Amino acid sequence: MATEAERQPNATATPAGKPAGGRDRDRLRARQFRLLESAMLPAAWVVVVIGFGIAEPSTFLTMGNFSTIFGSQAVLFMLTMALLVPLTNNDIDLSVGAMSGLVAMVVAILNVQQGMPIVWACIVGLAIGLLGGLINGVLVIWFNANSFIITLGTGTVLSGLAEWMSKELTITGVSAGLSNITFNDEFLDIPLEFYFGLIVMLVMWYVLTYTPFGQRALFIGQSREVARLSGFKVGAARIQGFVIAGGIAALSGILFVGTTGSATAGDGNQLLLPAFAAAFLGLTTIQPGRFNAVGSGIAVYFLATGVAGLQLRGYGDWVQQVFYGGVLVVAVLISRVLARRRHGEVETA
Repeated sequence: MATEAERQPNATATPAGKPAGGRDRDRLRARQFRLLESAMLPAAWVVVVIGFGIAEPSTFLTMGNFSTIFGSQAVLFMLTMALLVPLTNNDIDLSVGAMSGLVAMVVAILNVQQGMPIVWACIVGLAIGLLGGLINGVLVIWFNANSFIITLGTGTVLSGLAEWMSKELTITGVSAGLSNITFNDEFLDIPLEFYFGLIVMLVMWYVLTYTPFGQRALFIGQSREVARLSGFKVGAARIQGFVIAGGIAALSGILFVGTTGSATAGDGNQLLLPAFAAAFLGLTTIQPGRFNAVGSGIAVYFLATGVAGLQLRGYGDWVQQVFYGGVLVVAVLISRVLARRRHGEVETA
């Protein structure tokens, strides 16, 4: 006698709904879309380079121009990296620009006015950045406060401290040793500070992508309550994010004073908007939907290339603020649209 299973051989076949072949096609299309999505910004960068190269071949397509683009954006590059861990944790750190400026001022004053060797001045500046990040983290976590408001306040305090320390004067004469190792010395006609930023980017990419720390940060950013119920030390991880942000912001301040050989109160604040623009634009590429170091690094130089090309076309300095602000708005909107699309894919998978 046939068993029940033998009488119904298709009982374990594809469940009701879309056939397996249809679901496979949907998955393939989704993978193709994600691949296209991840490559859109690099492709757009290539298009921008080609476009301005055709429009201004004698000035844009020169080694000097590309050396300027890559070398001049190292401070912004580093400052953008400072934002990534807090943003992955779903925190916003608005103090990184002011921290960069304060560290630049501290290094300049210690070296020029106090006669401290430049290496020790840089170490003190780095320690200040780490301490400032720790203070931000403690204030936000211990008091369950809004990171946007807290870091806006601490950033304003840091800017005020820089003005007080400098007596609103520009401090010049920083040791040439720092300028040499950051801006004057070059490799392949590009200042060394570019390569320092590249190293930090690769470290951040590895940490956020392949380490338990990065996976925890991503989980915490998606849902703190679920992460807490899963046993993660959410508060400690968020504090660590602020400390890392403060430390990398301090490095950007050291690069800044090395590049210019001087420090002025307010240095760093003007880089906050383009840093956020690059971070959110990076959210749309390479690893779409995640704040990622490689995508943000590409975004920095995509923005710098666009600004350089527009300025060579005769537009004034105002175009930089308009371009950065516009890209930030567009990047945020695109990231929201893509997030909604992914949410829909998850629900219909």
